[in-house]
Amino acid sequence: MSKSKIKPYFYLLPGLALLLVFVYWPIAQNIGYSFLKWDLFSGKKTWIGLANYANLLRSAEFWVALKNNLWYVAVSLVCQVGIALCFAAFLENMRSRKLAAVFRTTYFLPSLISLTVIGLLFSFIYRNDGLLNSFLQLAGLGRLATGWLGNPKTVIFACIAVSQWKSIGYTMMLLIVAIQKIPAEINEAARMDGASRLQTFWHVTVPNIKGMLRISMMINIAGGLLVFNEVYIMTGGGPHGSSEVLSTLMYQNAFVHGKVGYAAAIANIILVLSVLFSALQFAGGDGEKPAKKPRRARKGR
Repeated sequence: MSKSKIKPYFYLLPGLALLLVFVYWPIAQNIGYSFLKWDLFSGKKTWIGLANYANLLRSAEFWVALKNNLWYVAVSLVCQVGIALCFAAFLENMRSRKLAAVFRTTYFLPSLISLTVIGLLFSFIYRNDGLLNSFLQLAGLGRLATGWLGNPKTVIFACIAVSQWKSIGYTMMLLIVAIQKIPAEINEAARMDGASRLQTFWHVTVPNIKGMLRISMMINIAGGLLVFNEVYIMTGGGPHGSSEVLSTLMYQNAFVHGKVGYAAAIANIILVLSVLFSALQFAGGDGEKPAKKPRRARKGR
């Protein structure tokens, strides 16, 4: 192989070295740890094979945590991709660009606020005498008022709502940037063909931002599987483990109970789920296809 062909690989070596040291080697180590019974406090390590995984699959709290993570993923895909896409399309079609800029800034601001601050803020909002229940009372919906973070039936959805409020603006901005890159000529051609705004959105906008939609979905799926801060700050996994997610379960086992091997097994489950969801995303399409020409709107008879 000639020197000119080998040279590009040398430029890749620093990046590959960083990935190996800080990503792949820790993953390999964690896989090894999951086969151990490792007491963090005594430092004693014992090889137990797949026992940590067997105990994990028999644990009721694991299935509760997994269900809560899947709820996070499902709601995030609907809100942070679906609704954010609608917001993005609406703001980009507003006639007043100044007003659109105000709305963009307003929706994006929550994503700049610290999660700790947001968690404490919503802890007060969700109290029995908090803002949410007071609003429900004023609206004549007092029967719906409850202790949102103390009720096992509502606590996980209260936490999920906080995540959506914080992050929907971030995804919206990603999609706005993608929409702005669509050539104006395509939209003009659609309008000349008599396409309505809804037809233009569905047949022109969506096909041309499929790449960004796929990225947004991957970001939100990963976020739903890795969520930790909101739950830990507001509930710590309570009441009675009803808002536990995989990350908080891993933290509790590793640093509270000292079960490092068991926590490593949970981390590997999160890794496998993330890889599976990512593989499904990549399998969903082999790249962006050219946008279809919108059908000509039918004229009234």
